[in-house]
Amino acid sequence: MATPKKGRNASAQSKPGRSLALILIAIVALTGGMFASGHTKPRLGIDLAGGTSITLRAVPEAGNESAINKTNMDTAVSIMERRVNGLGVSEAEVQTQGRDNIVVNIPKGTNSEQARKQVGTTAKLYFRPVIATEVSGGKGAASPSPSPSGSPSGQPSGKPEATDKNSASPSATPTTQGRAVTDGLKADATPSASASDKPATSPSPSASGGSAQADANALQAKYAKLDCTDAKTRSSVGDGVKASQPTLACGKNSGGQWQKYILGPAEVDGTDVDKAQAVLNTQTGAGWTVTMDFTDAGAKKFGDITGKLAQNQPPQNQFAIVLDGDVVSDPSVRQALTGGNAEISGNFNQQSAQELSNMLSYGALPLTFKVDSMTTVTAALGGDQLQAGLIAGAIGLALVVIYLLAYYRGLSFVAILSLLVSAALTYTLMALLGPAIGFALNLPAVCGAIVAIGITADSFIVYFERVRDEIREGRTLRPAVERAWPRARRTILVSDFVSFLAAAVLFIVTVGKVRGFAFTLGLTTLLDVVVVFLFTKPLLTLLARRAFFANGHKWSGLDPKSLGAQPPLRRTRRPSAPVETKEA
Repeated sequence: MATPKKGRNASAQSKPGRSLALILIAIVALTGGMFASGHTKPRLGIDLAGGTSITLRAVPEAGNESAINKTNMDTAVSIMERRVNGLGVSEAEVQTQGRDNIVVNIPKGTNSEQARKQVGTTAKLYFRPVIATEVSGGKGAASPSPSPSGSPSGQPSGKPEATDKNSASPSATPTTQGRAVTDGLKADATPSASASDKPATSPSPSASGGSAQADANALQAKYAKLDCTDAKTRSSVGDGVKASQPTLACGKNSGGQWQKYILGPAEVDGTDVDKAQAVLNTQTGAGWTVTMDFTDAGAKKFGDITGKLAQNQPPQNQFAIVLDGDVVSDPSVRQALTGGNAEISGNFNQQSAQELSNMLSYGALPLTFKVDSMTTVTAALGGDQLQAGLIAGAIGLALVVIYLLAYYRGLSFVAILSLLVSAALTYTLMALLGPAIGFALNLPAVCGAIVAIGITADSFIVYFERVRDEIREGRTLRPAVERAWPRARRTILVSDFVSFLAAAVLFIVTVGKVRGFAFTLGLTTLLDVVVVFLFTKPLLTLLARRAFFANGHKWSGLDPKSLGAQPPLRRTRRPSAPVETKEA
């Protein structure tokens, strides 16, 4: 049994260059990928890069003040997190503050502008039937004839339409100018002969009496005066209106013009949408579309309202998707959609399809929120703290290097090179993980990287001390390096496992910036294992063949005399004591 073991040790000892070549290839590949992707620096969090901080205040509906509670606030935080992360924004923080406030911190970076828009759009999502619509151009604006597309006369129609997701009917012809967010139900794109030259009027009052007639007249009068080109007017339209009441709203048409609407009571709530996603439809040539799947209750509601709308003339065969009083889409209907799903097609690109799918998926909040404040966060304070942290890390690293030089002398060369390799791997991985998984470097993450210096140095010290112990027992360097490795390896693995387990638990049970510390600590702990196994041990094996180390030069850190090595003691058998026998 001893012979095979010796052969394996000799083989492992004779080919340390393979491990060194492997880690060198890994470093070159990661560095090449970093430069090829164009991401040569790690992405920074809001405390280092700056960004936007938004404070939202929950506003209770009339007679329902008890809705502002911990359960609804936590639900709103969860929905906002998914909405922002759905746009690929990393390190966004969403957390409650006090009883009725939510603070959202969005760092600068990819899609951060879209995220700011969607976070500020926090009202409930409703599907409302369209009663009347026309272009809102302010005083003297002409009233266009209504069309199935809801776009003004003379403008290219191309109204996006919705159909059953599995329908093979062709989509509407896309326009050359898209809406900010366009969508639509598959519908007949031919204007009806019954369409008049004036926008549709409000619905006839119910037989319940003059109250309904007065409300309808008042709504019609507000509609006539409504100017959606005025930002202040748009921000207040629909305030205080319940879902069960008709309302006014604004939105942009396919030509980029502001359109004003009279909308009926909400027929479908945003919570009735189970899932929505942007899909590139290459089979039918429709381009980017948005698919919707409804809950069981939502499917019935959606089937009922589309069945009713399909019997009406334009524009009353349309329904509006309303978010925060803004019509983000007004598709038309030609048949009842009872399958529990629908496909929205039109003049989409990837960004507009993704924005609409996020609104449909994450737009339904349990509470209505108003933006109390929106401030720009500068990176000055975080930069000062980062500079102080880097100075502290540099001082700590310098002290570690001084200790290694003073105590280990020539062996410190191995430790310093190992630290440099670990730093190179850590930097390139952080730069690549930014675009890959949205990792962003914040101050706690920097602290995690600084702590990792001690973990990495501890692994070197464990191995070096085991080698020196073997030399103290009288062995030469080459066998000492190989005999010390199994024991040091077990200790290093146990120590790194405990560190990684602590980082994993911290990452799971915490939120916000603390997760950056946990992630960095776990990443550097794994890299410590890689560096020790593939770089430190093979490099020390190669150096043990050099006379400077093998002969125990006094500056090598492995001088047997300075380590107090003694020649191995040979055990001698002590003479056994004479055995006395007792005569009977």
